[in-house]
Amino acid sequence: MTDTAAQTGDTGPSTTGGLLHGAQPDVAGAAGHRDHPQRVGFFTDTSICIGCKACEVACKEWNAVPEDGLELTGMSYDNSQGLSASTWRHVAFIEQRKPLGSQEPGVAHGPVGGAGGTEGMGDFDVFAAAGRLGATVPDPGAPAGAEPGAPAGEISPLAPDGRAELRWLMASDVCKHCTHAACLDVCPTGSLFRTEFGTVVVQEDICNGCGYCVPACPYGVIDQREGDGRAWKCTLCYDRLGAGMEPACAKACPTDSIQFGPLDELRERAAARVAQLHAAGVPDARLYGEDPDDGVGGDGAFFLLLDEPETYGLPPDPVVTTRDLPSMWRHAAVAAAAMAAGVAACFAGRRR
Repeated sequence: MTDTAAQTGDTGPSTTGGLLHGAQPDVAGAAGHRDHPQRVGFFTDTSICIGCKACEVACKEWNAVPEDGLELTGMSYDNSQGLSASTWRHVAFIEQRKPLGSQEPGVAHGPVGGAGGTEGMGDFDVFAAAGRLGATVPDPGAPAGAEPGAPAGEISPLAPDGRAELRWLMASDVCKHCTHAACLDVCPTGSLFRTEFGTVVVQEDICNGCGYCVPACPYGVIDQREGDGRAWKCTLCYDRLGAGMEPACAKACPTDSIQFGPLDELRERAAARVAQLHAAGVPDARLYGEDPDDGVGGDGAFFLLLDEPETYGLPPDPVVTTRDLPSMWRHAAVAAAAMAAGVAACFAGRRR
């Protein structure tokens, strides 16, 4: 089994993912890559996802991922249930009877752009921060009190007939390419490896189908394909990265909801976006998976969410599942030594 510290880049006394603090470690360098490029990843801004599923289609087309069913799942307009061996990108559709900014139904919200109304925000940003979140986007030229909608520059969570609007949350999920990836720890064949870009890739021609990586993933991302048995997941388009191209899903996203680039740069951009949404009256906006001090040492693919992680089917506090392996091995070694000492003592007593 590959050494855990080499997988994560942690050089401290413990190799557990829960002890990765501060700046991101050089995971590619620790995995043996020299003169490697910057670590890259995804920042998915769900506040501007329109649910078009272009990312799903692009992922399938570029990576030759087989079709996995076209029947509606009962979850709104989603025709795929979640990430799987044949769905490496999944766009979730979540409907809520919850108005913009956690306001009470019937209470008009303040101007989208702060004191200046929508000033300083593009038309699409206004749509993303207002109508996309379930509020009524008014006609800027309409007089105060005009129907339908609220006065110009304001947002109402009620439809013209008085019904509470549904808030639509759409989010494109993907493998997180963890800093401390438990799937790497448990793979017995070396099928899973850390690339020079800091991403985690499965080599399907080496995978023996043991399935150890499936329960090891704290996000439930990895899956085995029926009739194949081997594990499959997002590769962050490793072949495209080597050719200087961005991943197919990010290339196809029409709203730049999926952003690709150096991880440190993406974190700065994400923090600025959260501040923008907070200023626009969306206090529920928060980042998920960007913190190097979390239970997996930070994700290589992180998200801007508009509600609690559980709403999107994400664990609230993910922890690398192999974090206790070092202590478990130490306890096992102590127990084995104690047993050996006991057996030796018995033989010595019998000789006497």
